[in-house]
Amino acid sequence: MKLSSFTDRRFVSLALEGTGKEDVISSLVELLSRSPKLKDKRLFLQDVLAREKLVTTGVGHGVAFPHAKSEAVQGVTFAFGRTEGDVDFGALDGRPVRLVFLIGATKQLEPSRVYLNLMARLSFLMKNESNRSVLLSADSVEEVFHLIDSID
Repeated sequence: MKLSSFTDRRFVSLALEGTGKEDVISSLVELLSRSPKLKDKRLFLQDVLAREKLVTTGVGHGVAFPHAKSEAVQGVTFAFGRTEGDVDFGALDGRPVRLVFLIGATKQLEPSRVYLNLMARLSFLMKNESNRSVLLSADSVEEVFHLIDSID
């Protein structure tokens, strides 16, 4: 499974707008609204923010994975953004975030192996400091896609 099969170059921003967690998530939802898989961006944003209130998706090392299963999504998809400055996601390690993957899936997706597998693979990719460095210094969307497709 290639991670790039769940996204598109149009859903990547290397200069993501927003200084707060909600702003950043909203900007990523706006990117993902270009996908035919996202049927209602307002509902999806509402679902992601509701999920975020349960527990932070800031996992540490400057990375966050806001996500939700939603009636607004068909299938599984994700967007990626790199913020220009530090954003407080209330991360588990207390550090600010700059790398954000927004993941969406159909609410009725059961069993959700594809959704969970996608999240696990992105998490595995971001555990590696050199992978995070590549994303922090990438000059092009192609560099991002090269990295996300580098794992099997």
